Amino acid sequence: MKKNSVTLSDIARELHMTAATVSRALSDHPEISAKTKAIVKEAAQRLDYKANRIASSLRSGKTHVIGVLIPTAENAFFGSVIHGITNLASKHGYSVLIHECDELYELEVKGIQTFIGARVDGIIASLSRNTLDYDHFLDVKRRNIPLVFFDRVPDLDIPSVVIDGFNGSFWATQHLIDQGYKRIAHISGPLYINTFNDRFKGYEAALKANDISFDENLVFSGNISIESGMEGTRHLLSLPEPPDAIFAAEDFTALGILKQLKISKIHVPEQFGVFGFCNDMFSEHTTPSLSTMDQQTVLMGQEAFKLLNQIIENGNEDNSSKIVVKPLPVIRESSLKKVH
Repeated sequence: MKKNSVTLSDIARELHMTAATVSRALSDHPEISAKTKAIVKEAAQRLDYKANRIASSLRSGKTHVIGVLIPTAENAFFGSVIHGITNLASKHGYSVLIHECDELYELEVKGIQTFIGARVDGIIASLSRNTLDYDHFLDVKRRNIPLVFFDRVPDLDIPSVVIDGFNGSFWATQHLIDQGYKRIAHISGPLYINTFNDRFKGYEAALKANDISFDENLVFSGNISIESGMEGTRHLLSLPEPPDAIFAAEDFTALGILKQLKISKIHVPEQFGVFGFCNDMFSEHTTPSLSTMDQQTVLMGQEAFKLLNQIIENGNEDNSSKIVVKPLPVIRESSLKKVH
């Protein structure tokens, strides 16, 4: 018997059983006794049996592969979410096919086409920042492929897992107010993406709750990058009445803010407060360390897989399913004016 070419029939001959009994034992069929299962699994391991996944897929109609579509691999946030997805997926017998879009709509469409061609059992996706046309996702739905969004979600009736950006941003802005900062600006992400629109609204609501007039001049439309944070900070500092704090839509923007303030020789947090959103890996290593909101990324990935797996297993998709993960404040040096 050649190694790695062992079949169900080979195991059946070895044990004087039928191939059907061996197959059911390896798949933990309830009609097969625990003793028989143990004997069959021991023989399969001893003979180095490898399941033919292609044949299994043809029989079951499943590939036991899911696709995960992310906008960028440069952001540790998405890597952490993937960790949550893959960890749980492997425990349920799934392999994970990952496609990174480099924030490009064209690569996002290509990724979806790749997943469809690979006959994945389901897809978990987060939008690229330039995506305004969702027809490739609607094509997934037309093909009855289970689909779940996370973090950046489109305005479609599709199950999703999101962070509570509104309340997280409200909390961050309120913290800056409580620390004594008087004129708080916001550098946003693209506001047509729900994630960043929610954060802007949370910022705006916190100002209103404290009877602080909203000033549109203190809002700079950014694009989720260090360069955008630096550019927005330069613009805000050039205003006739510049801010004394900035709430950033995410941590790369916040890092750009800190860099520009250092160049401008403005001391943080004594003269200027900075608050981010994400709790990226670098946040605690900046100088000063960055106050931010932890998005519980691993939990988000786990919840996304649970939701997808539920749809795959039960086949009764509830398009209104929306899981909201609560962000956790991580207070560091960049916003602690009152301790200086």
